[in-house]
Parts: sequence; C-alpha cells; structure tokens
Amino acid sequence: MNIDTKALAEKYGTPLYMYDFDYIENRYTTLKDAFAGKKSIVNYAVKANSNLSVIAHLAKLGAGADCVSIGEVNRALTAGVDKYKIIFSGVGKRDDEIREALQKDILMLNLESEAEMKRVELVAKELGKEARISIRVNPNIDPQTHPYISTGLHENKFGVELDMAKRMYIYANKSEFLNPVGIHFHIGSQLTKLSPIQEAASIVADLVRSLKAIKIDIKFFDVGGGIGVVYDDEVTITAAEYTQAIFQATKGLDITLLCEPGRYMVANAGAFFTKVLYEKVNAGKRFVIVDGAMNDLIRPSLYDAYHKIEAVGVDANVETTPADVVGPVCESGDFFGKNVPLPPLSHNDLIVVQSAGAYGFTMASNYNTRSKPAEVAIQGGKDRLIRKRETYDDQVRLELEYLGVMG
Repeated sequence: MNIDTKALAEKYGTPLYMYDFDYIENRYTTLKDAFAGKKSIVNYAVKANSNLSVIAHLAKLGAGADCVSIGEVNRALTAGVDKYKIIFSGVGKRDDEIREALQKDILMLNLESEAEMKRVELVAKELGKEARISIRVNPNIDPQTHPYISTGLHENKFGVELDMAKRMYIYANKSEFLNPVGIHFHIGSQLTKLSPIQEAASIVADLVRSLKAIKIDIKFFDVGGGIGVVYDDEVTITAAEYTQAIFQATKGLDITLLCEPGRYMVANAGAFFTKVLYEKVNAGKRFVIVDGAMNDLIRPSLYDAYHKIEAVGVDANVETTPADVVGPVCESGDFFGKNVPLPPLSHNDLIVVQSAGAYGFTMASNYNTRSKPAEVAIQGGKDRLIRKRETYDDQVRLELEYLGVMG
C-alpha cells in the first residue's frame, strides 16, 4: 500500500487506527476461492474488528458473520449481512439475547452446554418458534498456540465433549422447538500448524457421520476460524492447505462448509499510529513515551504479543538503540514493545505499530478516562473516516444526568 502515513496522521490526529480495505478484500477472495467447488459460507468473526464499515465491506463481498453477543448480531445486521449468514455463538447467552436472536431469524444459535440448550428450548417454546441450532464440539485437540487463545481442550470453557454432544443432538432432534442443523468446532486462534485442524475436523466429521446414520441431518459443518497470520517471522498455513484438509475430513458428506476467519482477514490490514511525546532514560534504560497507550491497543500487555514497531520518516542510516515504547497510562504493563531498536526520536515523530487490525480497537477501553482513537479506511488509494475520535463528552454522556443524585 502506497500511502503518506505522516499526512494521514496530520489529517486525523493520533492515536489513530488505519485499515487497508483492499487488503481485506483480497484476503476474503483468497479464502472464498479456496472453497471453490464446495458449498460454503465465510462467516467473518466480528470480534476481531467490529467497525461497521469493515463488516459492511465484507458483507458486500458476500461474507456472513460469526457473532458472540447480541450486540455483534445487531452490528452485522446493521452493516448489511444477510440474516441467514449470521451465527450467534458464545458460552453465556442471556434469555433476552436468545429471544432477540430467534426473533431476528438468524441462521443458527451455536450452543456450548446442555444447560444452554434447555434455555434456548424454553425461550423458543415461549415464542412459539423453532430454534435452529448447532452444537460446539470440543475435540480435545492441542492447537499449539498461546494458552489464552486455545479453545479446544477439555480444560477450556468452550464446547462440549463428544459423548455429551451426541446426547444433545438426540434430545434436540426429538424436541418440537429445536432444529439441530449444524455442528461447530474451533480449537483456537493464531494456528500456524495444519495437523491440529486436520485432526479436529476428522473427529467432528466422524460424529456427523454417526448422527446422519441415526437420521439427524446436519446441514452445516462449521470449522471455526484461527488461521494464523504473520506478526514477526511465523510460518503459517495457506488458505488452500486449510480448505484441502477440511475437504479430506468431510469427504462424502453432503454439507455446507462454514469457517469463521477474523484475524486472518484484518490483522495485517491494520496499523496503529502514535506520536512521540518525549524520550527518557532511567539508569541507562531508554523509554520512548508516545500518545497511544494500552487502553488503545492491549495485545502486547495482555498476551505479551509482538507487533513490529517502526519510526516513520527517520533516516535509515541513523544508528538504533533498544527502547521500550510506552504510553501515558498509569500501569507498568502499558507498553507496545520492549527493547525495540529505534533511532533517536523527538517530539511529534511518528511511530507505526503494525498488524493492528485485529483485536486492536475492538478491545480498546476508556481506562484512565482516555478517549478512544479515530478509525480510518484506505481504499483505492483514498482515505476516509469510519469512526470519529471519541471525546470526553462522549465518555460521560451516560453519567451526567445522574451527577449529584443521592441514593
């Protein structure tokens, strides 16, 4: 992407998120093409980046949506996603969320426990509706990824084991108010090895075969998401390798294949811009203090995640020294990178944190009463604002009317 990052930062201010919509389109097309010849839906994982313009861009390309709250379901609908391409997942759905999802007639609710199934059945009965459901199966496969984003082991909170899943399908199939149309698994995020995906898909496909043998007609086979991306020097899997593994596992089954890419779509489409406030040295330790903070981008603090950090417009021949890039938030965990090789930097120099399109703004907070940054889209070489910078007034709007009211 050929873009004047300094001009962009001057125009919109910092901290700032920028997303390359042409890159996102290319990623969607690559993945969708890898499913060629098979019935498939690419359900974008809204949690990765929930900006309405991002979702709408993917919806226009034909994408569905994987949602983990009724808020995300409503974002998907607002952005123009076809309701029959929306899945509502998540381990804890309230009755009002279940009710609203059923009333909005989305494709299916993905269930994660027997107790949840009984609640969905009860709500569906109250509404006099049939609930289309899938069940998230936990195949107990080690995804070989960060423990916080591992989801397919028995020690994780997600899904049900195989025997429980089969009992749930048999129950749902007999219920007047449940229609078991799908099956789902998702073993983790940032997967860079193919074998765990192959193994999990094979286990779940065998369960589908056993269900079809007892006349439970599973129509949708949802393989989740998790395709890894390159943040540093990772060697990851291709879309073609991913789909071929799924094709092999589901050979002979008449099903529609679903996948839920999030990070794969948007991580490397995004960058986070922040300006240098000043430098300081403590007992020989160098710090570059910037106007962005962990409330804007928490991945380094939360996961010890690596993001490539670069200084913009600085002479490449200038000698670099290690520096911790830190923000103004009152926490020792407020950093974007440690021992980052950087040239000497001055006030208002621009720093870019790369690969920030996924789990960046969507995990941002107002900690320390800091306002959330603006978001900008780049498409066809042109920039446009897709979320205004938050103000202090935006932050306190829901509180002001109660100021001074005593209990």
